[in-house]
Amino acid sequence: MKIKSIFTFIVFVLSFGIHLFAQQNTNPKKDYLISIHTSYGDIQMILFDATPKHKENFIKLAQRGFYNGTTFHRVINEFMIQGGDSLSQDEDKNNDGMGDIGYTIPAEFVDSLTHNRGVVAAARTNNPAKASSGSQFYIVQAKNGTHFLDKNYTVFGKVITGMDVVDAISVAPKDNRDRPLTDIRMTVTAKLVKKKVIYKIIAEQKSKGAAW
Repeated sequence: MKIKSIFTFIVFVLSFGIHLFAQQNTNPKKDYLISIHTSYGDIQMILFDATPKHKENFIKLAQRGFYNGTTFHRVINEFMIQGGDSLSQDEDKNNDGMGDIGYTIPAEFVDSLTHNRGVVAAARTNNPAKASSGSQFYIVQAKNGTHFLDKNYTVFGKVITGMDVVDAISVAPKDNRDRPLTDIRMTVTAKLVKKKVIYKIIAEQKSKGAAW
């Protein structure tokens, strides 16, 4: 009876360990490639393992189609382009940027992840903990980065192709609230691919002079 109890306990521990590993979705050979399709062209991004809460949240929203039909509702040349607000899907242009998904994400500041050109970071409202918006994000477009935002907003990803698209969006005609006059809608996918596919894309961009 005692041996049976010990065996049952071991099976439970192993099962729990396997479940935990699966929940972490760690895969040494694969990772998620994020693609943002717009009328200006496509942007591809990777998300950082060093910011797991932000990575998991963005992938979850992308996979359920949350971002599809939302817009880049705030664009500022030599600064950034911002999107991901569900309110940008409706006909009221005045509420764009004011949307709230209903939760925030704890800040995940990492010393090595700074606001260089091409990084993806989480927008947020003013709050003492600097917790991120559950859905809104921005891509740094400034050539020299926006390092005054370091340790104030969580950096959680990086554009690997499509910075020319980001540049084009940043200079779109806009109103006095920095909202594009014509909606720039997005469709976002998160696809699990072999890491060598991502490495190949990065290598090709390096060969074209992209800074990494």
